[in-house]
Amino acid sequence: MSSSLNARERIESLLDENSFVEIGARVRARSTDFSLKPTEAPSDGVITGYGLIEGRPVYVYSQDASVLNGSVGEMHAKKIVNLYQLAQKTGSPVVGMLDSSGIRLQESTDALNALGEIYKQQVRASGVIPQICAVFGPCGGGMSILSSLADFTFLEKEKGRLFVNEPDTLKDNYKEKCDTAEAAF
Repeated sequence: MSSSLNARERIESLLDENSFVEIGARVRARSTDFSLKPTEAPSDGVITGYGLIEGRPVYVYSQDASVLNGSVGEMHAKKIVNLYQLAQKTGSPVVGMLDSSGIRLQESTDALNALGEIYKQQVRASGVIPQICAVFGPCGGGMSILSSLADFTFLEKEKGRLFVNEPDTLKDNYKEKCDTAEAAF
């Protein structure tokens, strides 16, 4: 699977043909802080649902980097939490496809709390259902923890990036060097 596919195409290429059932397609971002005007955010930047892989049920979510850079806000996270709860009830695996700029800072503590709820569901699911993550784009900060809590994580070789802090936050660090051992903050 390639990083050039959009979120929906990733899901469709993973699942058996015509087996995907979307959950929460009408959910929209709920940003009330910093006097921000509502923005058009289809599915709040994450497509969630279930389908079949070789005839077996699986729950899947795919972050949509074309919507708010795939950033995680309150409703985005609630969709993933709901998906985990459904998967645990049925004993089905969860596949997460990550492509996110991180947490949506303008949603402040609502987004932080919601991200914590995802962590809680992943911990509850640990050892109960298989959890698989694939990183197709940037996956930094709190989002990098999602992949570390999964049973298996795959990184797309061209654009997949997993980090807690951007390498550029280190003084004198650049792509050709990428030496964090000697760098100053």
